[in-house]
Amino acid sequence: MPLLKGGEKMKIVLSASNSELSSSIDPRFGRCPYFIFIDPETMDFEAVKNPYVASSSGVGIQSAQFIAEKGAKTVLTGSCGPNAFQTLQAAGVEVITGVTGTVKEAVENYQSSRFQAIAQPNVPSHFGLGGSGAINPGFGMGRGMGRGMGRGMGRGMGLGVRYGPAPESTGSPANSSTTSPPSPKEEIRDLKQQAELLTKQFEDISKKIKKLEKNKR
Repeated sequence: MPLLKGGEKMKIVLSASNSELSSSIDPRFGRCPYFIFIDPETMDFEAVKNPYVASSSGVGIQSAQFIAEKGAKTVLTGSCGPNAFQTLQAAGVEVITGVTGTVKEAVENYQSSRFQAIAQPNVPSHFGLGGSGAINPGFGMGRGMGRGMGRGMGRGMGLGVRYGPAPESTGSPANSSTTSPPSPKEEIRDLKQQAELLTKQFEDISKKIKKLEKNKR
């Protein structure tokens, strides 16, 4: 079982429709009703209501910060948008998407190494609100920014964004396509938050490069 600093066991988190291990995986990371934090070795878990599920904007970033602060190192979910993905990457949290079935089944599949962490978001911004379509393969920041500060920059920064038909949204009425789309002001705020995160990533990567170059001499 992987250990964190200080001997703490690895903790994963899953987006869930309810608070039990028999609950189904909710496909929306930021707007899932519950986050279930679990030790995959012992199956000890804690179900926490998502405090940002009804927020009008910034949901992905806020949810990502919330689970990072609670010590999760891996996220298992159905989908993850750009803002949440960048926030999780900056915190050193790996992201696994396309997860279905129950929470218990997902943890068992994780233990069997049937999942692979993604290197880019798999849906566009505001996916949980309905509206704009899914992002086809080719979106994102090249091949990713690594698994956190100091672990590499992936393979580029290409932005080949292509949109396809909107995925069918599921879940509670509060998160359906009847929810009003974000206003320009809210979108600007989200973009500013993402820009700040990217700036921090760039600064940390630059420090890492300088440190490596210094050690090489």
